[in-house]
Amino acid sequence: MTYSIVIATLVAMLASFVVHPYLVRIAHEKNIVDNPDARKLQKQPVPVLGGAAVFLGIIVGIGVTSLHTECSSLMVIITAMIIMLYVGMIDDILGLSSGFRFILEIILVVCLIVYSGLSINNLHGLWGVYELSMWLAIPLTIFAAVGIINAINLIDGVDGLSSGYCILACGTFCVFFHIVGQPDMTILAAAGVGSIIPFFLHNTLGKTSKMFIGDGGTLTMGITLSTFVVYALTGGSYSYNVDSSFSIVAFTLAVLSIPVFDTVRVMLSRIMRKTSPFHPDKTHLHHLFIDMRFSHVGTSIFIILLNATIIASQLIAWRLGASIELQLYIVIALGLLFTFGIYLSLRKLPDTHIIKRIFLRIGRFMRFEHKGKFLLLQKFIDKI
Repeated sequence: MTYSIVIATLVAMLASFVVHPYLVRIAHEKNIVDNPDARKLQKQPVPVLGGAAVFLGIIVGIGVTSLHTECSSLMVIITAMIIMLYVGMIDDILGLSSGFRFILEIILVVCLIVYSGLSINNLHGLWGVYELSMWLAIPLTIFAAVGIINAINLIDGVDGLSSGYCILACGTFCVFFHIVGQPDMTILAAAGVGSIIPFFLHNTLGKTSKMFIGDGGTLTMGITLSTFVVYALTGGSYSYNVDSSFSIVAFTLAVLSIPVFDTVRVMLSRIMRKTSPFHPDKTHLHHLFIDMRFSHVGTSIFIILLNATIIASQLIAWRLGASIELQLYIVIALGLLFTFGIYLSLRKLPDTHIIKRIFLRIGRFMRFEHKGKFLLLQKFIDKI
């Protein structure tokens, strides 16, 4: 199985690397670019076909791996990914209303539930609850999956954030599914890691090779990560042996904590201002760190580290013998602290406050991509 993971990762990485420059050229020639405006942080048009490169890498990685590892069960998920890629690319090129896209996401998730048999129907003992009825499992699955899709889409605001986060999430789920003996999900997660790494490097380091992942990429990765969560919380024929002291609910929430909690905060803020929860603005966590003088890459790395801290905290709590309920409460507390707490505190505190001064100093430290060795690395990335 380890051999299959390595093959899926490396093949997906190679395919994504090879196709990337061609997509950049096509995007420039056909003017498939994201133009700067008052809300966006870039200062010039940037190609938005990164999702196509990531998807191709995943498909090629799975395809090659399937020659010696059974991956046929992934066909339904791959179909859902294709639909999300098309919807996202149409949105990138022509523009779709948020309401229409939201309805399409619900329809797709319902179809995924029907044709795959997946649903969040098992809480694995949390609060003494195991199997959930169909009438509760199906709406819970729709709510969770659509929420995850939009959370991944909404964090795509600075260079490297959505792709770097997806590398962390896919890598974490890859390890989890490998340990519990789910080879199909393991291969999908490994291919996800491999396909995103080249894009992440070009997105964060490249100048002439820079490309955004676009809605096509974020929606594709959103449906992929939501599938991981739903699969982990599906019982019945999909069940597997997991240490009863390990909270799968807390684990899946920990992996998705920053995108989910920040999306909840942003949408609540918009509703309180009596605007649409889907109306774009500059109130995300990454906007805060940009205002705190973090660079784009520094912002991405810092937020990803916050998410990694929550994952590590849940795992440490489990190893120290915390109950599955306490593991969940720790994840929720840290998620609220790192999103609601940090955002509201730093927005209200004066620049002279010690906490704000600490973050301003961290921000200056995280501007490392403007230094010599990093600039040399940029030139190298643009050439490959």
